[in-house]
Amino acid sequence: MPHTRSTLCNARIDYKPKLPLALRNGLKGVVAEKGEATESIADQDKIKALFPNTYGAPVVKFKEGKPADVRPLTVGVVLSGGQAPGGHNVISGIYDGVKSASPESRVLGFLGGPGGLVDGKFTEIDDSLMNVYRNSGGFDLIGSGRTKLEEEDQFKKCIEVAAANKLDAIVIIGGDDSNTNAAVLAEYFKANNVSCSVVGCPKTIDGDLKNQYIETPFGFDTAAKTYAALIGNIARDANSAKKYWHFIKLMGRSATHIGLEAALQTHPNVCLISEEVEAKQMTLAQVVGEITDVVEMRAKDGKKFGIALIPEGLVEFIPEIKALIKELNDALVGCEKEVEAAAKIEDKVAIVTKHLTAPSAAVLAALPPGIQAQLLLDRDPHGNVQVSLIETEKLLIELVARELEKRGGAYKGKFKALNHFFGYEGRCAHPSNFDSDYAYSLGFSAAVLAQNKLTGYISSVSKLKFSVDAWEAGGIPTSMLMNIERRHGEDKPVIQKALVDLNGPAFRLFAENRDKWAKEEAYLYPGAIQYFGPTEICDAITETLRLGA
Repeated sequence: MPHTRSTLCNARIDYKPKLPLALRNGLKGVVAEKGEATESIADQDKIKALFPNTYGAPVVKFKEGKPADVRPLTVGVVLSGGQAPGGHNVISGIYDGVKSASPESRVLGFLGGPGGLVDGKFTEIDDSLMNVYRNSGGFDLIGSGRTKLEEEDQFKKCIEVAAANKLDAIVIIGGDDSNTNAAVLAEYFKANNVSCSVVGCPKTIDGDLKNQYIETPFGFDTAAKTYAALIGNIARDANSAKKYWHFIKLMGRSATHIGLEAALQTHPNVCLISEEVEAKQMTLAQVVGEITDVVEMRAKDGKKFGIALIPEGLVEFIPEIKALIKELNDALVGCEKEVEAAAKIEDKVAIVTKHLTAPSAAVLAALPPGIQAQLLLDRDPHGNVQVSLIETEKLLIELVARELEKRGGAYKGKFKALNHFFGYEGRCAHPSNFDSDYAYSLGFSAAVLAQNKLTGYISSVSKLKFSVDAWEAGGIPTSMLMNIERRHGEDKPVIQKALVDLNGPAFRLFAENRDKWAKEEAYLYPGAIQYFGPTEICDAITETLRLGA
């Protein structure tokens, strides 16, 4: 059922997202201009062998013009993976796009993610339903899910669903894995002469689905601004009370784009970048040492407070911890029952230590008991350590406190730290004006791809650092973005995750200023996202995008 609306919700419903010039006359006024044949970014022969029917398709740009064929469309929409601000705007862009072709066009929202597509469970989206969700956060219009489309039985069921509902296209809105799955489904449809197109749309708050063709995924702008507002609030509190260090863990398991962007927006005293930690092959002790150096330096200036930003996936980038986790995953298979039977954590550690190499055993022994327990007890159904559940911010607080005690001095026995985790707070916020416009444009572009019977594409809008009038809409062959990675013992086609570029302008700007931010109170207080007011405030883009990183 539609959610209860606040005053802001009602005001946002009335917001009219801006479109690139080529899309402003609807599907009756846009043509697809095809470029040259393309190749994948790597492993060309292997990718071509996996996608023989969709490989090599051209990049497509949309231009104003009169198309040869405009017809009513029936399009299925799927939300896949974690929530990101702007998902409803993608759907409204698709909806308005296909309706601009014909009022007889239909949009079917498959319920609960890809599983809803496989099972044929959907709701038809009409004006009354769509208009409740325009410019709103969340995925609650149709829900999301994490079912992976990778089995032939699933593909066959999708064919049945497409045929039964006379679908012209399916749009899968998701991250790198979801868009890879969309490309695999498109290839299967093409190989079996199914006329239904399959199109992807780039989404993730983590910011790791980007490359030279996808400048940013939708959702990153809003999430980063939401976290930055919260960090700014805490920084102001820290600067007011002047007695607490705040260790703030941020979303971003596979990459530190959120942390870097938040640092550029707020100027914390410490911000760890996982990619830098890995590049320097830093040990946990070295990471702790660097943080402690800043804490101690500030204490000598009488400043026993500060802000430290910690990436969610940090432990997986520390080589010795990564090696420990790998060994634990193997070791626990052989001694799982014995570990579970042991009553005390020290006994569990003693049991599993027998199956570890000496370096990994030493790392495990050095960890606080609470973290040891998380490593040994919090495992997924396959018996693997659930890294995302490790409370890295608490780990670092305890280890920094230990190190300060060893060093003695002004902080001996007097280190006060508070921990926070900003994650779900950013996934369903009202999308910023940027994400509202961008997501809506991506959805409209997906409708144009469907109208042109293009399949195996990911919707694209570029030149995002400029005004919307300069944005360029089109489509990128998804196979073009792929390479081969080894996963679970098999070669798999995947869209490469984008890590923080340590040579890029965003990181360089951060690196040039972090020593100053460590010592001074250079905090910025961004405040809440603004939806109304001067363009330079309410339509502002992220620092990462502005810098072209």
